[in-house]
Amino acid sequence: MESVTSLPANYAKAIKLIDDAHANDPKTIDGTDGPVPYELHYARKMTRWLASRCPEASPALQVACRAQHFRRWEIPRSSYPMTRPGYLTWRAKLKSQAALQVTELLASPGIEPPLSQDEIGRVAALMRKENLKGDEEAQILEDVACLVFLDDQFDDFESKPEIDEAKMVGILKKTWVKMSPAGHALALQLDLSERAKMLIAKALEIE
Repeated sequence: MESVTSLPANYAKAIKLIDDAHANDPKTIDGTDGPVPYELHYARKMTRWLASRCPEASPALQVACRAQHFRRWEIPRSSYPMTRPGYLTWRAKLKSQAALQVTELLASPGIEPPLSQDEIGRVAALMRKENLKGDEEAQILEDVACLVFLDDQFDDFESKPEIDEAKMVGILKKTWVKMSPAGHALALQLDLSERAKMLIAKALEIE
């Protein structure tokens, strides 16, 4: 299995603090050794896919990937209207709050040597996915999030009663557009269910 570049001690400590927060997620998923907090599971998946997409990832990118869903359970989808504008507002709030919370965490006195304001700001900017098409690392982060969705969340998401085939194909089209050619190449290598493969093929049909 591929791995990412080893981190300096202060960034490794940041990852540890992020995972400690993820461990408080009340939602769990079955793991090989028992239940695992869902967001901890998700964060580990992000790192695994980052290793495939960019094994030489910078420390800032590694931390931003690990914190992609930082304390996400605190803002449930149901707290915003179940409409497209409500969804977009919810997503924007998730990104801004996670970036703010991680900024505070990265300034923790437990991280030695302290991260500079520029280093902390870089992680926050990546989490907000600023300048997505002009920032290679932000695009890598987006690729990784899309790969985790396809690999780990697709089947459960697609099985929701409110998600019909047309809506799922539309979601896949939007997901594909967000990804780079390198992300596409990895996505096409995924070991997906036959249903997932069929829906992706429909999403990629030329209209």
